[in-house]
Amino acid sequence: MLACKDFHNLGSAVSFRQIYEYGGGSWERHDDGTVSQDAFTYYVSVACNHCADPACAQVCPTGAMHKDERGLMGVDVQRCIGCGYCALSCPYRAPKVDRDAGHSVKCDGCTNRVAEGKQPVCVEACPVRALDFGPADDVAARYGAESNLLPLPDASATAPNLALALPACVEADPERVARDGAVLNPREIV
Repeated sequence: MLACKDFHNLGSAVSFRQIYEYGGGSWERHDDGTVSQDAFTYYVSVACNHCADPACAQVCPTGAMHKDERGLMGVDVQRCIGCGYCALSCPYRAPKVDRDAGHSVKCDGCTNRVAEGKQPVCVEACPVRALDFGPADDVAARYGAESNLLPLPDASATAPNLALALPACVEADPERVARDGAVLNPREIV
């Protein structure tokens, strides 16, 4: 997240990548002094998913929101009027309206770096190598084709190009995770 902000020279009010902390459960102290718990937590790092059916492009009145030849979503700042329809329509909160610049801004998949054969800066900078990038079919073959994971919206709305490794707590009891879970860091999501 910070590598992206640094690379794109983003201020504190704009972030192209969000890190959701999702968790729930409880703990109980027993009469004998021991404690039992059923708590869970996991993190979901998400930016623009360069969706196959992007809501942002569908509502853009000027066509400024578009896919390039590699399938990466971008903003043509010369055509964007800063109306914010893209930001309102995206279930992943990827586009942001930069009121100072007068147009929308968003993750473009580091399209210039990708064109040079490099990885996006977030992938290159991730200290635990939790992020990867490449053609959607290749990434899905490596990690599985799962793109639904709370707290993200249902993938059927936009067909995101996203492959997630499910946390063990989700694989073990997805109903409990859905019932008891919540975003634990809402103030950090911009």
